[in-house]
Amino acid sequence: MGKPRQKILVVNPDPDQLQQLSQQIHDVGYLPDFVSNAEEALAHIAISRPALVISELHLPDMDGLALFDTILRVDPALPMIILTASGTVAEAVAATKRGVFDFINVPVDGDQLARQIKAALAMGASQQAATVEGDHGWRENIITRSAQMENLINQARLVAASDASVLIQGESGTGKELLAQAIHQVSPRGSKPFVAINCGAMPENLLESELFGHTKGAFTGAIRDHKGLFQSAEGGTILLDEIGDIPLALQVKLLRVLQERQVRPVGASASVPINVRVLSATHRNLQEEMKAGRFREDLYYRINVVRLEIPPLAQRREDIALIANNLMKALCQKYGRKLSGFSPEALALLIAAPWPGNVRQLQNVVEQVVVLSTTPLIPAALVQHALQGNVGGIAPFEISRRNFERDYLINLLKATNGSVTQAAGLAQRHRTEFYKLLEKHQLNAAMFKEFKSAE
Repeated sequence: MGKPRQKILVVNPDPDQLQQLSQQIHDVGYLPDFVSNAEEALAHIAISRPALVISELHLPDMDGLALFDTILRVDPALPMIILTASGTVAEAVAATKRGVFDFINVPVDGDQLARQIKAALAMGASQQAATVEGDHGWRENIITRSAQMENLINQARLVAASDASVLIQGESGTGKELLAQAIHQVSPRGSKPFVAINCGAMPENLLESELFGHTKGAFTGAIRDHKGLFQSAEGGTILLDEIGDIPLALQVKLLRVLQERQVRPVGASASVPINVRVLSATHRNLQEEMKAGRFREDLYYRINVVRLEIPPLAQRREDIALIANNLMKALCQKYGRKLSGFSPEALALLIAAPWPGNVRQLQNVVEQVVVLSTTPLIPAALVQHALQGNVGGIAPFEISRRNFERDYLINLLKATNGSVTQAAGLAQRHRTEFYKLLEKHQLNAAMFKEFKSAE
């Protein structure tokens, strides 16, 4: 079977030019997708990343350079070629300085286009050398294009080959268990069980029984023998999540298990040998916990042979749009929704938000907007509502101004019962200018005549 053809997204409002370009791209062995404006292009990229974007400079909703700048913020490695019938040398130089791969005048020579496509794809391939596809699925649940995360994943893959104990540190919601699962899956123990327990979610006596097991009659309610999680993970991997929350008395027993490689169930007179790889995770600073006398130093050095630290989502903003769109597609399948993506303004809000709850919080926000969206393209207003004020003062100026303009116009038209003359007068703008503002925000004054009568 031949290598699948790479997808190229063509953005052009002229149907004839669109058809011609698509045919040229098809003829030189690539798979063309085509849209007519920038907003459709951004939604398309969010759903299915092409290998290259070829865009007309003059688009109905934003120019090609503005589209490039927007794509660059979301996906810095996606190459773009801009076409124009009226470009100048100065414009071409300015575009390439900003990072556009090439600036080509139309009509386009087919051979020249083929050469530039090949060169642009080669550049994109070099920037995307470490992709998920090349990793045979072991890390498919870790969605990232962050260089910081890729470095961490490379370390994880190296350590997975050994049996060394690994301590994974990171804020709540960063995906510590996902990284542990990936380490297990690519390790020699990958075909054996992976067992995870949140050590901070249960009282000490119950945690001891869950970890090490108990015998029948060991305590009130122990009506049968219970095999603990260490024995359940035999041959595989156990993740001790939130290990920093384990009480000191139980830390002593855990240290003995790790040293002797055997467990003694509660109430048992004999120990049971175990063959388990131990991964630990915590959101706490264990060095500070040791200084405060809440975590044993000998246990710390036993579990911290290799330390991996997951950066918070706010430190890898290049991942936010990628993760959000992957979550959206999965949730659309789950709930039977048909959504095409996030609007550019909605994505900008997601990227700018502080995300104290990290990926888990992002998942909650995306789930809310997927459930509540009444339009195929998720709007900024719905995202802003879901964020519940977390955008604070870091929303981009243009986004804030656009939202203010829209709300201002809506309130004016409500107050004047849809009268453009009255609304323009109150805004101290000419009717022509006011109509342009309405068109910019896709508002129809007639809607507000109906609004008042409905009230």
